[in-house]
Amino acid sequence: MADQSARPRRSVLYMPGSNARALEKAKSIAADTLILDLEDAVAPDAKEEARAQVVSAVKGGGYGKREIIIRVNSLETPWGAEDIKAAVAAGPDGILVPKISAPEDVDTVNTAMDAAGAGADMQLWAMMETPLAMLRAEAIAAKAADTRMTAWVMGTNDIAKELRCAHTPERLPMLTSLGLCLLAARAHDLVILDGVYNDIKNEDGFKAMCVQGRDYGFDGKTLIHPSQVGPCNEVFAPDPDEVVFSRAVIEAFALPENKGKGVLKVEGRMVELLHEEIARRTVAIADAIAEMEKAG
Repeated sequence: MADQSARPRRSVLYMPGSNARALEKAKSIAADTLILDLEDAVAPDAKEEARAQVVSAVKGGGYGKREIIIRVNSLETPWGAEDIKAAVAAGPDGILVPKISAPEDVDTVNTAMDAAGAGADMQLWAMMETPLAMLRAEAIAAKAADTRMTAWVMGTNDIAKELRCAHTPERLPMLTSLGLCLLAARAHDLVILDGVYNDIKNEDGFKAMCVQGRDYGFDGKTLIHPSQVGPCNEVFAPDPDEVVFSRAVIEAFALPENKGKGVLKVEGRMVELLHEEIARRTVAIADAIAEMEKAG
């Protein structure tokens, strides 16, 4: 499977699969990724209709360069197995599965996707949202080596519910959960996305949470409303000055006279080979964002 780490996922917007107008509107929203939702956003009596609408929308296309993910219901529900079959047939970029709590859960979903005929590049994304998932984070992350799993989504509302903790602005009650998952994801080269922010009208609070998530190390943030996309994209995009400096670092290490050197001075700053690696990812993300924005 192609390397997913340099693909922009600043803003990852949930869209309810039961709302046909929302699925159409999503084609013009500047989110990097869309999650077409068959789970939490859909009432039980609307599950099958939502499944049909999402399949039709994905097959119909028109989403440009936006990454398309379908969130299915858990395999433990009456809808999960059929959701996976239908989602695979629709051909999205990936399938997001809720309530992953053990390495065996990843294997089960991976096998189901294979059986449904998923192509080699179709990703498996996992919701990390239960206490058992937090305690088994490293073992679950290790399944990335032999399955199609590429990304984790933090289910912070469910974590708060399961821990019976407050969802405070600082998120101290769930910091252990977030930290364990960040460590495991980075150890096994998984993309990891921060959870949602519920107070849609609190713009300052939302932006502060985006900055916090970026500084923690998340690759982007999941969103529940289109109005959150713009501020989220701004926060999680590489800083323009840092992109310029990153290009200078790459160019400096590429000079013939610097071949084999492990430490250089660039614009008055000492940089090592590890900084060149960071610089290359920064530039790759910035270039990919520019390409997406150009395509519209």
